[in-house]
Amino acid sequence: MLPIAEQITFLYTRDIAASARFYEEVLGLELALDQGGCRIYHMVGRKAYLGICLRELPRTPDGVIFTVVTPNVDAWYEHITGHGIPCDNAPRVTPEYGIYHFFVRDPNGYLIEFQRFLADPWDQSLSS
Repeated sequence: MLPIAEQITFLYTRDIAASARFYEEVLGLELALDQGGCRIYHMVGRKAYLGICLRELPRTPDGVIFTVVTPNVDAWYEHITGHGIPCDNAPRVTPEYGIYHFFVRDPNGYLIEFQRFLADPWDQSLSS
């Protein structure tokens, strides 16, 4: 298999300033690169990134879920709602997927999920 060095997920916005405030001030992401029309943030271990780019949005951001895996789902929920941002739901268990999670929407309507897997380790390749 050929090597993969990093991963970037790009989301689009009509208002880069509102998106920057959400991802920097609310989620606390560190800016890796400011290209003017795109801002790229560190996610995990400097190998995974999130890019927010100034563009027309698709007709709807539905169908995209950006998931943040964290052991502190409840703390993230309190942090986000503490900023006055409404969440789609309070943290809950979804047995079908073996996760504890909640959803919030960013300023562009993208669905952001904060989740913890109930199984440890959740990555089945680690248990082989």
